Amino acid sequence: MSTERIGRYEILKQLGRGGMATVYLGHDPFIRREVAIKVMSAHLMENDPTFFDRFQHEAETIASLEHPAIVPIYDFGHQGDQSYIVMRYMNGGTLEDRLGQGPMKLQEIAPIIERVAAALDEAHYKGIVHRDIKPANILFDTKEEAFLSDFGIAKSTAATGLTADNTFIGTVEYMSPEQIQGEKDLDGRTDVYSLGIVLFLMLTGKLPFKKDTLVSTILAHLTEPVPSVQAALPQSRLPWDEILNKALAKDRADRYHTAGELGKDVNSLLSGKWYLNKLLD
Repeated sequence: MSTERIGRYEILKQLGRGGMATVYLGHDPFIRREVAIKVMSAHLMENDPTFFDRFQHEAETIASLEHPAIVPIYDFGHQGDQSYIVMRYMNGGTLEDRLGQGPMKLQEIAPIIERVAAALDEAHYKGIVHRDIKPANILFDTKEEAFLSDFGIAKSTAATGLTADNTFIGTVEYMSPEQIQGEKDLDGRTDVYSLGIVLFLMLTGKLPFKKDTLVSTILAHLTEPVPSVQAALPQSRLPWDEILNKALAKDRADRYHTAGELGKDVNSLLSGKWYLNKLLD
């Protein structure tokens, strides 16, 4: 495959590389716009034929999710022994980039959580669990609007597995206890947990269960209580712990039932409506 063109798209530069694919900034000469092109690793296709099915599954998954907070797909194709997805180029960077500067300002948090939560509710309504919610998969456009991306390991709750449920597919620092334990009947509450981890990181600049080793991180998810956000933010009197303890409950039955419920509580807390809403409940 030419290093300068994929399909009809001209390659401008590499944006990033992961375990499954490389993402390039490209130019569509037909309609003269920049695009992001995700190219599946030929090495993975050679060594594991299921990766082709998973990559095509991602394209089909994104195409089925038409939502204003989900990065849209423009094209999907093959060139030689490689497959690629063409998506909207989000030139505002990632939430991971922004969190590299430390905790976020409180007024910045609610709009991001609410948009991602709305995107997740749409996916969950269609029976799709993302399973890899993390800052690197939350992107921004030129208007500073947040978008959810990378459904590469998403799974339909009604479909047979294109992924191996008994392996760690995802990012351990953001995984729910049931995902870590390899449970097969994952639902939207798994993504709620991961979004709760993202919220904790946005507030404190730290991951709640991150340890020195993979095993100790896993055990922390399974056994340790949620660290107190209020203790980490002594200047804030907002009851963040109530929200985080619910979002990060070990038993998914004790969590928010939908991501939208979490987003609503974050908004009401930051807008000053929290206590009024509690009185009305």
